[in-house]
Amino acid sequence: MQEQPFKSGRLNLDPDGAEQGLAQLVLTVIELLRQLVEKQAIRRVDGGTLSEEQIEQLGVALMNLDVKMDELKEIFDLNDEDLNIDLGPLGNLL
Repeated sequence: MQEQPFKSGRLNLDPDGAEQGLAQLVLTVIELLRQLVEKQAIRRVDGGTLSEEQIEQLGVALMNLDVKMDELKEIFDLNDEDLNIDLGPLGNLL
């Protein structure tokens, strides 16, 4: 198993680990978008603007996305903390 040169909430900019760093960045963006979509969905459910069928479809879609994210994190040997990148003075992303 290849050793991970990062695990500190920072992106890996090492040329030898470019694939890993790119995967980390892409999965971080996807996780950020997933969280935003989930919050918007909760607002719509709470606001009563969705039918029961739409709520069911949204729930299934979010669960499927969660499963796929877990699969991708496993493939690239990443965990939730790796996706919470450090933005310096702005703090952590997620």
